[in-house]
Amino acid sequence: MARLLVEGRLAACVNIVPGIESVYRWQGAVETAQETLLLIKTTAAAFPVLRERLLEIHTYDVPEVLAIPVVEGSAGYLRWLGEQVAD
Repeated sequence: MARLLVEGRLAACVNIVPGIESVYRWQGAVETAQETLLLIKTTAAAFPVLRERLLEIHTYDVPEVLAIPVVEGSAGYLRWLGEQVAD
């Protein structure tokens, strides 16, 4: 998934964080699962397309897809990020 997003220029970078234990309610029961967290770096303009692509390729019925706003960042990193993501 991470490689597809970066190769498709929907994300500049994806951090893969393995070994996440999630506890959640699903279909009336409390469940526990081992998951891998993806931190996907993209632009606000690219997010709608990224979200739709994730919903197409993810195996979950309801994958967690959240946009968390960037309040500030280093100018060089933000410039690089914008250059890597297709408009």
